[in-house]
Amino acid sequence: MGTRLGEAIPKAFVEVDGATLLELSADAARKSGAVDQIVVAAPAELIEKATALVPDAVVVAGGAERSDSVRAGLAAAPDADLFLVHDAARALTPPALFTSVVQALAGGARAVVPGVPVADTLKRVDADGTVVDTPDRSELRAVQTPQGFTADVLREAHSGGGDATDDAGLVEALGVPVRVVPGDAMAFKVTTQFDLAMARMIRSRTPSNRP
Repeated sequence: MGTRLGEAIPKAFVEVDGATLLELSADAARKSGAVDQIVVAAPAELIEKATALVPDAVVVAGGAERSDSVRAGLAAAPDADLFLVHDAARALTPPALFTSVVQALAGGARAVVPGVPVADTLKRVDADGTVVDTPDRSELRAVQTPQGFTADVLREAHSGGGDATDDAGLVEALGVPVRVVPGDAMAFKVTTQFDLAMARMIRSRTPSNRP
């Protein structure tokens, strides 16, 4: 729903220089040449609008939590061998990142996520706000989407009905190795008004990227 963005509509339907975040994300998937089918999980009351925006997609009703929506998407593509799970909020993700994830899966990985090195020093804190330790940032990555999985792995990860901030977290709990491929700064997530302003500025300067 994008409550942190503070818009009157779910953020996937917010426009950035003439196109919604949803349209831009779907367009990047298409341009990659690595995606055979697009499944959109949308709020039930916006299924008709999502279908109009992405007419070549299968549109399903999403759930209360992220994982509920992913499970709905899985059910809509029962014959797929590989799945990419992508946040529409990462609307400027380059098509090449979709391709990179699929190539890693084709190379034998069962779970793949894009990640970028962490630039800031991070602190782990307790409930009182006191620093507990400082992780070595050279070992840390900020994880993005699309995240890719073989169908059997992703279905098993979601079979227990749990929830996680990303699907790789559920896969890790199975003991399946998750490979990290280089991410891209353009795959940033539109979460706040600052992010939205940045996306609009970038789009306004690259008109050739319009879907």
